[in-house]
Amino acid sequence: MANGSRLTDAATLAAANTARYPNESAAYRAARNALLAEEIELRRHLERVAAQRRALPPGGEVTAGYRFMGENGAASLADMFGDKDTLVLYSWMFGPERERSCPMCANVLNAWDAVGADIRQQVALAVVARSPIARLVAFKVERGWKNLPLYADLDDAFSRDFRATDAEGKSDYPGVNVFTRRDGVIRHFYSGEMSGEMADPGQDPRGAPDLSPLWSVLDMTPNGRQPDWYPRLTY
Repeated sequence: MANGSRLTDAATLAAANTARYPNESAAYRAARNALLAEEIELRRHLERVAAQRRALPPGGEVTAGYRFMGENGAASLADMFGDKDTLVLYSWMFGPERERSCPMCANVLNAWDAVGADIRQQVALAVVARSPIARLVAFKVERGWKNLPLYADLDDAFSRDFRATDAEGKSDYPGVNVFTRRDGVIRHFYSGEMSGEMADPGQDPRGAPDLSPLWSVLDMTPNGRQPDWYPRLTY
């Protein structure tokens, strides 16, 4: 990205916008161009945040021998990397105490599966939950997922350390973690750390960026996202 001091002012860029739509009023165009300036600033802010994230110093070395069961047998965290040096791992709320998967997790994973083959060209991708692998695979087949490698956390150790369950293993929490492997050393790089306590008034607790495109689409509509509505597994 170019140096921020050399960027053209967002309002100037928006003022040069030539988009017009049938029968729009002058008031609509003025408000839309003002919004466009904010959208340009948002895009720039997202890039600044992404750059700050990429510049994080090395995280903690992963020294624990976490035990997983994958679709092809026993696995370690290192096995999940395959031939990649970066691993994106989603902690799925589908523990043994749940009758069915968390609907919001399923929504996220539906979207990730659709782009999973593309993601895996650049980084490794894995989904971990606390239920037995057969139960996870059965749900994967039900949903038609093809690009999400699944792993069962055999003793909850990984889930406890990376904030996907409580100390007693009675609750599930969603999470996304990124790990790196350099010269054979695995390190934690990034986790989503926004919690419900960090939510703003009147908003459903959420992290940023959103992991599901569902909310980005709804944010473009007149009513936006509704804090008391959640996706379901079936309709």
